[in-house]
Amino acid sequence: MEHMFESKRVIIGPEGFKKVIDISVPKRVNLPTGYIETEKIAHIPPGGSFFANDVEYFVFPCDTFDYVMHFLKRHTQIVYPKDGAYILMKLDIHPGKRVGEAGTGSGAFTLYLSMAVGPEGRVYTYEQREEFYKKAEKNIKNFSKFDNVVMHNKSIVDGIEEKDLDAFFLDVREPEEAILSVREALKPAGHLGILVPTTNQVSETLTALQNNRFYVSEVVEIMMRQYKPVPERLRPDDRMIGHTAYMIFARKIL
Repeated sequence: MEHMFESKRVIIGPEGFKKVIDISVPKRVNLPTGYIETEKIAHIPPGGSFFANDVEYFVFPCDTFDYVMHFLKRHTQIVYPKDGAYILMKLDIHPGKRVGEAGTGSGAFTLYLSMAVGPEGRVYTYEQREEFYKKAEKNIKNFSKFDNVVMHNKSIVDGIEEKDLDAFFLDVREPEEAILSVREALKPAGHLGILVPTTNQVSETLTALQNNRFYVSEVVEIMMRQYKPVPERLRPDDRMIGHTAYMIFARKIL
């Protein structure tokens, strides 16, 4: 049986054009210089190309980055890949780990976690808002390679069902209110990562961490600048994302 993620393709064209499509759904795909049918794309090998009015387009299997940035349907701000990769490293996420998350949001970071812990690991994710929960459930089913995500439609302030988790990631509006619940769910010395958009939230969260016996290892913001990949005139892109989030990392102490 084909996984749903295997039916996704990314089309790349001139001047930064990029589009993720599902070849299992018959439709016409509009391009800057014409169009192509999904049935034709299905027969183009990975890394192959086609022409639309003398302009070449390339076809690749869709990876997690392109799915999250160009296909995933979102209600909320997602965890950007530049932040997500760093969070995975700081929380020491690798195959076999048991990891908690709240809130699920659109499910973007849940997918990162799912792929990082692998088929032997587990991701337990909590989302209080039902409409977000249903959208995330669909997004995860559309691209998850492993059946390792357990979803809860509830607030973690009301308690976390799992115990002795290796790590936990918090992306909620008021993380300071959830610190005690997370502490009870983590194993001794377990990792905690928290993402917040404003500096006053950082201060409030730091106070809550200190009051609940966590060792804070780092508060960090990651900046990224992309460059135009043109050998004759290499220079930065005209625009950049100035700010995504602040990240706080801590570990449970006895």
